[in-house]
Amino acid sequence: MSPTKRDYYEVLGVERGASVEEIKKAYRKKALEHHPDRNPGDAGAEEKFKEATEAYEVLHDPEKRQRYDQFGHASVSGQPGGGGFGGQGFDLSDALRAFMRDFGGFEDGSGGGFGDVFGRGSGPGRGRNLQVRIVLSLEDVVEGVSRKIRLKRMGSCSDCNGSGGRAGAGPTACGQCGGSGQIRRVQRSLLGQFVQVAPCGACRGTGRAVGDPCPACRGEGRREVRETISVEIPAGVAEGNYIPIPGKGNAGRHGGPAGDLIVVIEEKPHELFERHGDDVVCDVPVSFPMAVRGGHVEVPTLRGVASLTIPAGTQSHQVFRLRGQGLPHLHSSRKGDQHVRVRVWTPKKLSREEKLILDKLGEIMNEKTPAPCGGLFDRIRDTYC
Repeated sequence: MSPTKRDYYEVLGVERGASVEEIKKAYRKKALEHHPDRNPGDAGAEEKFKEATEAYEVLHDPEKRQRYDQFGHASVSGQPGGGGFGGQGFDLSDALRAFMRDFGGFEDGSGGGFGDVFGRGSGPGRGRNLQVRIVLSLEDVVEGVSRKIRLKRMGSCSDCNGSGGRAGAGPTACGQCGGSGQIRRVQRSLLGQFVQVAPCGACRGTGRAVGDPCPACRGEGRREVRETISVEIPAGVAEGNYIPIPGKGNAGRHGGPAGDLIVVIEEKPHELFERHGDDVVCDVPVSFPMAVRGGHVEVPTLRGVASLTIPAGTQSHQVFRLRGQGLPHLHSSRKGDQHVRVRVWTPKKLSREEKLILDKLGEIMNEKTPAPCGGLFDRIRDTYC
């Protein structure tokens, strides 16, 4: 095992026998915590994001995981999707692409351009992406929902049509950098020449300059706008999913293309249900007589109320399944299940009549209940008494 890399299981904080679902859940938690968009300019968080994604890429794949368990980091070094990522090193763009493939947007990666979703790999002058969060209840997730978002962003200037010049006159090549957007400085030392490249201060790295700037936007080609947009959220989304809306981020300077709006999904805790993937779990109290004799109880579901049969002799914490009463699978007709966990309810206060009935019942049940491990106690008594 390479001394420069931590154990992948340690990176994700899971046991070596963890299931694929546990690995996926642990990775998503780590990735969302250290994602570059949540920690702008934090190099440490970026490294942790890359490290967690590299570990996930190996451990969630059965073949790669088997090789890793057998041979350690040497088994994945230089392998596509492994520690070496094709021998070129696992960089941030690889990590973002892997994260978006499994958790971002709702695309399969074929033509979606995940680099563009996070504002990387875009062309010169492209505006920055914006990010908003939408909080959903489980009821919203069941049916899907349409939400309106009030957005404040940098839009194209209507006075100059985004050119930045008065009366629509377009920008010209920057005289300082010749249109390259960079300034190269050559320094000489005893060890030879060093070339230092830095963004051009005159054009802010765009390579373009405006001779007669538009008075409305001061030569930027964009100014602040406010608008309301509608976002359609499909049924079955989960915490951490992304919905990219192209062209609704900030407009680029001097007519550059606009970035995207990234809508991040958050889930509001439910007072009755716990979510486990597409399944939900709820607790239902039943009385002691019903647990003993059986009966029917009405159970709340995300779609209303369902009737559940409680068989005779049901024990507390026994779990029953209501098929198809869970959450829909994203972009699929398949639905998860609802798991009902029975809790036998014990009253804290009893009336005089109830106490008399329970006392009588206790006497009857004690007569029927066999002594625990009676044979063993008899042998011990015979041996030592």
